[in-house]
Amino acid sequence: PYRIDLCGGWLDQPFVSRYHPGAVVTLSLEPTIEFNERSGMASSTRRAAIELWGPRLPAGDPEKLAKMLFAWDNPPGTEEISGSQDAIGIVYAGLARSRYRGGYWPESIERSLDEGMLRFVEGSLSFVPLGPRKAGFRVLDDTRIDREGAARLADAAERCWEAIRARDLRGFGRAIRDGFEAQVAMFPHMLNDTIQALIAKHGGESAGWKVSGAGGGGYLVVVSERPVDRAVRVKARRAL
Repeated sequence: PYRIDLCGGWLDQPFVSRYHPGAVVTLSLEPTIEFNERSGMASSTRRAAIELWGPRLPAGDPEKLAKMLFAWDNPPGTEEISGSQDAIGIVYAGLARSRYRGGYWPESIERSLDEGMLRFVEGSLSFVPLGPRKAGFRVLDDTRIDREGAARLADAAERCWEAIRARDLRGFGRAIRDGFEAQVAMFPHMLNDTIQALIAKHGGESAGWKVSGAGGGGYLVVVSERPVDRAVRVKARRAL
């Protein structure tokens, strides 16, 4: 599977969640297409899973499997640790809400396989390709990480989860947009002119938007009642 972090991404890094605890909401995705590399879809962690287990995830306790994948993906000496939400989003079917408090591994993981919630999310998302992040992209330059920004991101993630539970499209889109804006305030290089132009193009027809992963490229994820023309649609993974 692939995964998309719907809201709260960066809170799985201790240098963010030490300022304020919060959750990352992820959705595990069936590999219905080959998503672009360097596009915020956890493709590097997915490659690590294939190295570790082959083409299929093994049976077993999902938290233990996710911990194995996280360790394999970040061997001793790794300088830039891939956040554990990548491994969790790949291993845990359906939706997951992982709560972080200043550590690399979450304090708790809540998973939902509720069919109504999964159908609501699938039907609300359109992925507009931006192209892969360029070589040399450094999202950690010029960061402004503080308690206010981390708290805004954590609040958006909580509202995102509650909006999914309520099947509230407007609330879902607003939470995702607020989470993205909180991310950009702390990591300004996530946003560039190309992304801003696409937001201007699709913003009027949508309830909200974000950029996949660390930004700088990837996919503009649009929340809307009707699919965006020529955008990629996704299918949630339901199998345990």
